[in-house]
Amino acid sequence: MKAKLIPIYYETAQDPDFLNQVGMLKRLLAEEGEILEPVKLGSPLPEADAVVFPQMLGNAYRQSEAIRAIPLPRLVITSEFGTVSMWDWEINRYLHSEGIEVVAPYHLAQTKAICKALSLKRELHQTRFLVYQDNPGEGFQASIFKRFYWWEQECTQRMNRQFGVQVVKKSYKTLATTAKQIPDRAAKDTWEKWQSRLTIGEISPRALQSAIKLYLAIKQDLDKDASVKAIGINCLNESHFSDTTPCLAWNMLFEEQMLLWGCEADSVSMLTEYLIYKSLGTPVMMTNLYPFLMGQAAIKHERIPDFPKVSEEPENHILAAHCGYFGVVPQSFSTEWALRKKVLAIVDENASALDARLPTGDITLIKLEPTFQSISVIEGTLEGYAQFAGSDCLNGAVIKVRDGHGLLKQVASHHYIISTGHQAAAIENIAKVFGLAMTTSR
Repeated sequence: MKAKLIPIYYETAQDPDFLNQVGMLKRLLAEEGEILEPVKLGSPLPEADAVVFPQMLGNAYRQSEAIRAIPLPRLVITSEFGTVSMWDWEINRYLHSEGIEVVAPYHLAQTKAICKALSLKRELHQTRFLVYQDNPGEGFQASIFKRFYWWEQECTQRMNRQFGVQVVKKSYKTLATTAKQIPDRAAKDTWEKWQSRLTIGEISPRALQSAIKLYLAIKQDLDKDASVKAIGINCLNESHFSDTTPCLAWNMLFEEQMLLWGCEADSVSMLTEYLIYKSLGTPVMMTNLYPFLMGQAAIKHERIPDFPKVSEEPENHILAAHCGYFGVVPQSFSTEWALRKKVLAIVDENASALDARLPTGDITLIKLEPTFQSISVIEGTLEGYAQFAGSDCLNGAVIKVRDGHGLLKQVASHHYIISTGHQAAAIENIAKVFGLAMTTSR
């Protein structure tokens, strides 16, 4: 699906500079954008995802109210390189001071990502997220799980109003029953196809079989609904329904279909992952954040004696861990990857978990905020990994941010999405496409 862009002109569409730039946009954005027929500023607009100004003139000062009245995102792409021209900075700043926002990418990769976000914005209205749950918050660790916003009807409704995505709910109990009834032979055949691609640690044959059967049961539902683009299970709070966990299934489904996932049926994390991955194409994963500033409140939960030792600025460090390891990282994003036996006491003895790593270096922490009017973005560095034997953190990531105190003032959830690279500048443009403010402590 390509973004539909309407070129806007001021006086005439026959201006040579205008025509040249429209032709340039068609060539540069051939894969990402469909350039529609030009429309004069102030005229009715056909259905589209955004308007684009291939040319900025002094008319913009005198016709700012007509620009303000445009009901679509306004792109300014005026250079032959598919970016904003620096000669337009003054006009753009003038419009901004008048409360008229434009999106002015300064790198072609940004322009292409914006186009992907625009087409995604339209696609989300035909997109469903599937979550398996029965009575969320009523199972294990109810005192913790009853607090989570993603299970509230208000959350689901706001997601739909803001983004158009529909959250579909099915029974986890029924899914788990279906998985157990899948013949052993089907699981064995599937394993024979995947075994050369999967690294298996100390895990029993039965545990591997159960994990594969859950994958097959989920696939049965996915085959019935092509509109499902992300999926989650209330796998900890309602783990009593199943003898396994969906970690392996999430990996296999992403590698097969690029299907995104949400641990603990966290639909807000699913949507955050979906926006970032589909717009930017950067690796994403979900984990828990344990800022060193939280002290014993974080240490106790992970059952570790202390935070990892760092050389300086411990107040600006975070331990990131989920379900005994770093979190669900697909193989194609990983530097190391293995399926291992479960760690948490909350899940069945037969369950399993992923032990995987992203590359060290620049990363970005990202999460949509509860009202879906803003997105939290914090750049940092993944410095390395820490292991604590006999704990709930056998392999967690050590992350440094610029301002740990600032992070705690804006943190949106204990669940955050990690993307590789510093992505704040790119996300700021994506946020504008979706009408989101961006909060950051970078």
